This record gives sequence, C-alpha cells and structure tokens, in this order.
Amino acid sequence: MSFKKQDILSALEKITAPGEGKNLVESNSITNIVIFNKEVIIDVTIKNPSLQAKKKTEVEVMKAIHDQIDQKIDVKVNVKVEIPQISNTIKGNEIPGVKNIIAIASGKGGVGKSTVATNIAVSLVKMGFSVGVLDADVYGPSMPIMFGVEKERPLSVDVDGKSKMQPIENHGVKMLSLGFFTDPNQAVIWRGAMASKALNQMIFDANWGELDFLLVDLPPGTGDIHLSMVQAVPITGAVIVSTPQNIALADAKRGVAMFQQENISVPVLGIVENMSYFSPEELPENKYYIFGKDGAKNLANDLDTALLGEIPLVQSIRESGDVGYPAALQENSKIAEAFAQTTKNMLSQLVKRNENLPPTEIVRITTMSGCST
Repeated sequence: MSFKKQDILSALEKITAPGEGKNLVESNSITNIVIFNKEVIIDVTIKNPSLQAKKKTEVEVMKAIHDQIDQKIDVKVNVKVEIPQISNTIKGNEIPGVKNIIAIASGKGGVGKSTVATNIAVSLVKMGFSVGVLDADVYGPSMPIMFGVEKERPLSVDVDGKSKMQPIENHGVKMLSLGFFTDPNQAVIWRGAMASKALNQMIFDANWGELDFLLVDLPPGTGDIHLSMVQAVPITGAVIVSTPQNIALADAKRGVAMFQQENISVPVLGIVENMSYFSPEELPENKYYIFGKDGAKNLANDLDTALLGEIPLVQSIRESGDVGYPAALQENSKIAEAFAQTTKNMLSQLVKRNENLPPTEIVRITTMSGCST
C-alpha cells in the first residue's frame, strides 16, 4: 500500500496533544515527517514534560498509523519536550549569568519546603534547564544531605582575577549551603547581621556561571533572612509550600502576604501542597486526606494565586532525600510525574509573570511593620 504525508497527518488529527486540548496537527506538534518505502519517521514536540505524556504520545501515534493506514508500516516516533523560553527579568544587583531567581518559602517549618525545592530543581534539570540552588536556611541547612554531598567542600577558583567559591554540583544542580562551612554537630548561633553577611557571600562571591534558574531555599517563617534576600537581589517570583491543615495554611497565608507587601512586591507564582494525601501500595487508587482536603487549593483561590501541585505523602520521598537521591530522579514513577507537573505549572506561571509584569527590582527598606532592618 502506498501512502503520502497527508495520509499520516490525517491519521494524527485523531490524537490530542497532552494537556493542550488540540490534536497534534492543530497544535503544530508534528515538526517533521519522513517517508521511506514502508518506514515512517515522525518528530513530535509536546509541552507536557512527564514521561507518561511522552510514552502515551509515542504509542498513540504508532497505533493511529497502524490502524488507519497499514499495520506493516515501520513507525519510529521521536517525542521531544518544548522548553519554555524564560526571559531575563532581573534588574538591580543581578548575579552575573543568572536569569531567574525563584524563592521557595513556607510559613512554618516541617512542611517539606526543602524537599519540594530539591525536587523542583532536579525536575528543571530533566527539562533541559541549567539550575542552581542556594540553601539560605542558614540555621538549619539540609541541602547537602538531600543532594548527597554533605562531605564535599567548595573550592576557591579564580574568575577574572577574583577569588570565587565554586558551587558543589550533583544531579546536574549547582549548590551552595552554609552546611558546607559549619560543623554538623554544632548549632549555628548567629545574630541576623552575621547570617545576612554569610548569605551575601554565597550569593555574590560564588562562581554560579550561566543559570536559567537559581532556586533560593529560604528558612521557614518571615524574618531577617527573607528581608536580606529581597534587599540583596531582585527575586523573579516566589513559591509557597504548605501542608493541608489549617495551622500550616494560616502560616502560608502570612508568607504570601510578606511577598505581596507594597514595599516588597515579589510576585507569588503559586502554592505547592505537600503531603496532600496518602495512597497505600496495596490500594494505589485510594486517597486518604490525612491532613485535610483542598486546603491549599482553597487558599490559592482566596489569595488569587495558582495551586502549582499536590504532592502525595509517600515514604520514598523521605527515603530519597535521606540518601541524597531526590525522588524526582526516579524513572517512570508517579512521584517524579507529580514533581514534573508541579514544575511545569510553576514555569507556566513564570511565563505569565514575565509577560505581564515589569522586571523585579531589589527592595530598599528602612523600616517594615515597625521593625528596623
């Protein structure tokens, strides 16, 4: 049976692009078709970064051609993910080479903020971005453990005649943390000024290189370190992490309010609900809402921001963090897909933010809420 390119396109009009609402032809997802005798090579570009979406697209393309044209056609499908173009929005004391600075914050401790930051970083790398993480939780740094590099120490490198710290790199992510410079058996007992000075050194005295994203893992609450960050660098946007129960949501609301204050004005990209629900291995379709249901979703609606994702309560997430291998690295897992979807939603909000809002500037604060800074 002979067939033409138009026959292939007609068959692919029956397939909907994942998450786009249009078929592969309408959404211009088919970027190339090569026909050679009974062999067809098709290049498809989709926006959904999850492995499940890529595999589903590949299978459906092959099935459509076999069912509608000829079972004997040798079909090869190359599925690629379209990486959103994120513009440089930094203005002010920029970090050379860093395009976007994203603050990952929480109103209270224990909600899994650092775990979410770690897995978003890894998910971004899997999508093709260059990523760095600054562990700004100076009193409780955990990133060295979560990335499996707690025994590493940053080296000094010469950059244009200046001595700079070289970030530690693992899983494709560059990272600096006060945990590299302190004794893990000793408490960090510093006043705010000392902590802020150490933070500034990790920001500006480091050789970050070219980064699409620098994620800043902030300490819980709203305090000196948060003010130091917004005064030091122009933050492109903030992500708030919470769990579903009311006490955590109340603190998350205060975290959002801090970034939205007129004299700070950092766009909040959305809220991530961690420990959203529990599904037993023997009953994977069942969801048990241990800490409450739809808490972050309702809060996001109330604050007119986005719900970026709902991360389930899964033992392997904790285990992966403990051994320095983030759960988002797991292949063909629902956990990796959950973090990938959360990251994709964050990128979508960031694209909107960059299209609709002016570049962020550093914050110049003399007093805030009656407190000297």
